Amino acid sequence: MATVNDVKPKSAVLTEEILRRCHERAAGYDRDNRFFDEDFQELKDAGYLLMAVPEKFGGLGMNLAQAMRETRRLAYHAPATALALNMHIYWTGLCADVWRSGDSSVDWLLEEAGKGEVFAAGHAESGNDIPVLLSTTKAERVDGGYRFTGRKSFGSLTPVWTRLGMHGMDTRDPENPKVVHAFLQRDSEGYEIVDVWDSLGMRATQSQDTVLNGAFVPDSYIARVIPAGLGGADLFILGVFMWALTGFANVYYGIAKRAFDIVVESVKEKSSIALSRPMAHHPEVQHGVSEMRLILDSIEPQIETLANNWSNGVEGRNYASDVVSSKYTATEGAFRAVDIAVDLAGGFAINKRSELERLFRDARLGRIHPANSALTHELLAKFALGLDPDDPQRWG
Repeated sequence: MATVNDVKPKSAVLTEEILRRCHERAAGYDRDNRFFDEDFQELKDAGYLLMAVPEKFGGLGMNLAQAMRETRRLAYHAPATALALNMHIYWTGLCADVWRSGDSSVDWLLEEAGKGEVFAAGHAESGNDIPVLLSTTKAERVDGGYRFTGRKSFGSLTPVWTRLGMHGMDTRDPENPKVVHAFLQRDSEGYEIVDVWDSLGMRATQSQDTVLNGAFVPDSYIARVIPAGLGGADLFILGVFMWALTGFANVYYGIAKRAFDIVVESVKEKSSIALSRPMAHHPEVQHGVSEMRLILDSIEPQIETLANNWSNGVEGRNYASDVVSSKYTATEGAFRAVDIAVDLAGGFAINKRSELERLFRDARLGRIHPANSALTHELLAKFALGLDPDDPQRWG
């Protein structure tokens, strides 16, 4: 992983002008259920997609802690944009950490990212509650590479990706299955994108399904072939969880911060015929505001400490445990905070013209992202109890 001496501090990528424009467009993207084309082009031009790519490969060289602060800032203004772009950022960030460790096996990805290729995530599958480590997609070894057959869901960045990071299972040896991590090129044959995205929240991500019908990926785009489960996890795999889940945590923390700021300002002006002063003086309103503040105060130290520990190469941590805990705290807390904000804002907060209505829907999706509540509790307990999370008899 990166150490504090490997990455020089960088100034922010995002200007206040860019953030303002992204915020102004967010409601329209949500209403029209369309991709954030204008945001994407402006952020790409600004170098946002290159922030985690090392300078050697044409990027800005930000580490996890630095990149996540920018993710959080963007999410405060345009949550769906930040969430979708996190799928590209996490590939470049984890590969940068692999490169810093002295492993050149995925340098090609950093080189391509530096030249403008856009990477997306194809991990979600129906019937698989342990993404990345297991797969319902079939990976068949053939001359020169692998063929993949299966269906991937929640493919954020579908309209613009040029490389789809995905995985499948090679079960030629049933006793020793392997997970194959690959990157599908956009101009490949053997796959189709199915337009299914009409979701509760995060609508601008346009996370369509990708159906793989024997799609071929050459060996040059195979990043890893490793044993299934946590036992096969190396820095590449751990990096997927560190960068992806820490990104999720910061996106939803940004949403909660935005909701907090909206409601604090609104109750200062909100009135009641039965009160002589604004609702900010109502004790239950004050109680709700303090509850939101307590939630926010519990999230930020955890996500900052995790990102800083990883970026500074702090040893002796169980990062797999730390990252699922951090993601859970952030996403569960964010939804509670936004729910309180809707209560405090009152009935007009449910109107489609209200930003809080959109933030409420967006915040709900955080609890679905991996690791969800069930898997988080399972992993944390098994780590604490010294149980093998790869035991084929999962429970009992």
